[in-house]
Amino acid sequence: MSSINRKWIFLLVCLSLLILLPPVSQTLDESYLISSMTRVLIFAMAAISLDLIVGYGGMVSFGHAAFVGLGAYTAAILSFHINDGSPLFTMPFAYDGTNQLWAVLLVAIGVAALVATLTGMISLRTHRIHFIMITLAFAQMLYYLFISLDYYGGEDGLPMMGRNQIPLIDSGDDTSFYYFCLLVLILFIILARRLVGSHFGRVLQGCKYNEKRMQTLGFNTYRYRLTAYVIAAMGAAVAGVLLANKTEYVDPGLFSWHLSGELLVMVILGGMGSIYGAVIGAIVYLLLEQIFSAYTEHWMILLGPVLILVVIYARHGIYGYLQKLNQNA
Repeated sequence: MSSINRKWIFLLVCLSLLILLPPVSQTLDESYLISSMTRVLIFAMAAISLDLIVGYGGMVSFGHAAFVGLGAYTAAILSFHINDGSPLFTMPFAYDGTNQLWAVLLVAIGVAALVATLTGMISLRTHRIHFIMITLAFAQMLYYLFISLDYYGGEDGLPMMGRNQIPLIDSGDDTSFYYFCLLVLILFIILARRLVGSHFGRVLQGCKYNEKRMQTLGFNTYRYRLTAYVIAAMGAAVAGVLLANKTEYVDPGLFSWHLSGELLVMVILGGMGSIYGAVIGAIVYLLLEQIFSAYTEHWMILLGPVLILVVIYARHGIYGYLQKLNQNA
């Protein structure tokens, strides 16, 4: 059996397990697994969006969580005003008094794209440690901005008055919402793979390895990197909207550098420059978090050695290690 066939069999098995998770968990009376895996799927989307700029573009951002937070707060603020009866927000975001997800997603994507364009135009004129620090600075600015907005809960956060409505789907049902998040993740994976495999993706990877050579070949590397940065921000915003709908609550912690660091760890753990690696990294990281946190609140102490072992023995992440085993088989 060729390595390609084994790869597709592995992916199909993983997809089958995700599809079968809800009925199996309900049969075993472990319904909490549905909620836990929904969170995993959402963070997998956020990790993929970060990997687009880190793994493929070489832009290590420590402020990517800011776009997750923008997406989440967009959903919560629109829900707040619709339920508050504000006429400005009643249409087209609401229909029959309900908050429509498609409209919320469009607004969240637009907000993230605008903020990413403005911040990217500044931060992408820097490189390496300076880029890391300036993205961190922008994220912290948003963090303290939303803490200061007492009207929207301030430091206490803002609850949502129910989930956004999804056409033909009961978003209030955890199983239905799980399958919707799985569908969005699959579509996002397909989109991301087509993007990195396109001419744009090849130029972006060229910028990562030798930007000066790409400039010599006539490519405007600044525009390519900025476009990738904006696309990654929009993907993170989608994850933020879904996360807000899952928890039905948002708080300024979504903008913190801690969440940005966790997303970066997911990417490194799974394997940078690999769409599937970002998904695997999110799954492994969050599952280890749940397992270790059951024993101690200082679960990061237990996670640290795992990360060290991965860095030493799997330099290209878990997915890269699996690919290596597959090629040697």
